[in-house]
Amino acid sequence: MTTIPLAAAAAPMAAPSTPTAAAPNTLMAAPTAAAPATPMAAPPTRTAARTTPMAMPSARTATAPAAGAGAPARTRMRADQLWRPVADCGRQCGCDGGPQVGRARRVLRGVAGAVVLLAGTVVPWRADLLARALLRALGIRLRVSGAGIASGALLVGNHVSWLDIVVMVALSGPRGRLRLVAKTEVAAWPVIGRIARRQRTIFVDRSRPRALPGTVAEVAAALREGYAVQVFPEGTTTCGPHPAPWRAAFLQAALDAGAPVQAITLRYAHPAAGFVGDDTLTASLRRVIAARGLSVAVLLSAPRPADAPRRELAARLSHTDPATPS
Repeated sequence: MTTIPLAAAAAPMAAPSTPTAAAPNTLMAAPTAAAPATPMAAPPTRTAARTTPMAMPSARTATAPAAGAGAPARTRMRADQLWRPVADCGRQCGCDGGPQVGRARRVLRGVAGAVVLLAGTVVPWRADLLARALLRALGIRLRVSGAGIASGALLVGNHVSWLDIVVMVALSGPRGRLRLVAKTEVAAWPVIGRIARRQRTIFVDRSRPRALPGTVAEVAAALREGYAVQVFPEGTTTCGPHPAPWRAAFLQAALDAGAPVQAITLRYAHPAAGFVGDDTLTASLRRVIAARGLSVAVLLSAPRPADAPRRELAARLSHTDPATPS
């Protein structure tokens, strides 16, 4: 923003005057202006520097008062970014690498995925069958090891990709007793959004932190009804198992409902599965279609009681890595 200082106007025949200080600008540092002297060398009066009205930026940000010349301005976090964790993941994670299939196989997978999309739109498939069909169309192999999904348990695990939603729905079984927690944007995604809605996904609006307690209460109600509910406590996607601190909010649902907690780990055998940083769904889908030998292993631990405060549970469970049974 630019400020327009009031130009100092000296009267004719003005005697030298002592410097005067301009009133501080509480919004931003601005050049100070000398006060105008009265005719015939009268003692100078102190006048406040005036600025034009400051146009506020389109984003909901505010600039802190300047501490001095050259001090960096501090910007307040945007309102819609208050509950959006950011991982230190991006192109450097190597998502573009790995072996790839030929052009003909990519076209075949793209056509197969489109057929699944069309069938899912026209035919009321079970959500788990639709998810498995999509994984097969994209050439992704699924392996599961460890304990089965416990009824009425809160499932917590790492978050690598949008594929996580498809994988977990594929494990929900014919009765569909697994519900997921996902950001509201997922509902508008093609195929994935349809699968999520059919699975009665609980959507969390991360731009409205005040709505979070109500979403946690909805998860607790689903647990009391006997549903298993999958949450991703990292709050964002990362490029490996458990590299980010877990947020404890949804663990409160298990405490409120008296439900057990079951830790899971998702491991992808190809870097193309990563969906991190400023990646787009279209770019990620293209990498997945082109990947050779993409598979995912789901490791499930035994359910355990929620017997500690939620922050302690989050710290403990974030280091759980279920071992593959022999």
